[in-house]
Amino acid sequence: MRAVARGERRAPPGANVASFNSLEALARILTPENRVLMRVIRDERPQSIAELARKVDRAESNLSRTLEKLASAGLLVLKRVDNRRVPEVVVRELQVTIDPFGERDRIDVASA
Repeated sequence: MRAVARGERRAPPGANVASFNSLEALARILTPENRVLMRVIRDERPQSIAELARKVDRAESNLSRTLEKLASAGLLVLKRVDNRRVPEVVVRELQVTIDPFGERDRIDVASA
């Protein structure tokens, strides 16, 4: 990944898609509160974090931290528009396949 960051190698296919190490990690980030937040972003398309904070009645500083976590998981992006950061959801659907007898669980991501 460092070579990719330095521009020495190309990123592997699918590197820009949301990924999770475990179902537990997915469950920790997709809390009911974060799912509501993502729905508001998808449906109302706020043009700044400040606007989103007003819509969901949350402190902007706390909301920024949550958005960074969702962005690092690949569920949304924070685009720069002028001096604003504009959140945009990049996934449409997650499908989870659970292997009840082992550790071959699978999470498939459909992009928005």
